Parts: sequence; C-alpha cells; structure tokens
Amino acid sequence: MIDRVLDFLTGRRAPALADKPDELELAVAALLIEAGRMDDQFDTAERAAIERLLQDRFDLSHDAVQSLMQAAEAAVRQSTQFFPFTREIVQRISHDDRAHILEMMWEVAYADGVLDPQEDALLRRIAGLIHVSDQERGLARQRALAKLTSKRQ
Repeated sequence: MIDRVLDFLTGRRAPALADKPDELELAVAALLIEAGRMDDQFDTAERAAIERLLQDRFDLSHDAVQSLMQAAEAAVRQSTQFFPFTREIVQRISHDDRAHILEMMWEVAYADGVLDPQEDALLRRIAGLIHVSDQERGLARQRALAKLTSKRQ
C-alpha cells in the first residue's frame, strides 16, 4: 500500500484506474445523455430517468451511476459524433439488447412529457447506426410509452 502511494506521489507509476467505467456502459450512458440534451433542456426528470435506467440495466450502485454519468457527460462534450458510442454497442451486445437500448433512449426522450422533433430525429439516426429497423424502433417506442403511462397511473 505504501509503495503504491509513493509510486503515485513520485510519479514512478500512474495510479490504477479502478473506477474507470466499462466502455459499453459509457457508450450507453453517453447516448442516453444525448437523448436528454437533444431538446436543449437537460432537466431533472431526464437525468433521473437516465440514472434509473443505468442502475437497472447494469446493476450499478448509486455512486457508480454518478461516476458513470460524469464520465459520460465528459465524453459527450469531447465527442463530435455518435459513431464511437454506437460502434461499441454494435460490437458488444446482441440485436435484441440494441433494441432495448433504443427503448431506454425513448424513455429518456419522453421523461419530460414531450417528444421534441430533434429527439425523434436522434432516435431515428441512432437506430440506423445500431442496426435496429424502423419497425423495431417503433415497437421500442411503444414499450417505452407503455412503461411511462403505467408509472403515471
């Protein structure tokens, strides 16, 4: 332990990045954040929806979700395109899971109660990039709306 502290303080070795998020988790979080920010109003309802979705999808603790959100927000600010995020998703998860990711994005888009045309365009674009058909995108939207309707009742 003391050696690791000394290595860090003297610069002999970089600290271990144990808290670095998984690339898949980061990619999903980044796309969810993009869905929340697309209408230029990233409000608390959208943030809460993203946190809940990430916690449920990846079985993360509250602190891990917060850390992932910070890393994803930084990644979104630094990236000018969606391809790095969508490529990670396509390479690492099944087709059915990709449709589920799109469903999660719909939940975020509808979290504030209004679907902005820019959000709809983003979901259409992401669906194409992660190889989810228009029909499956529509079904994912219906499932997301059904969940939101049942929560409000």
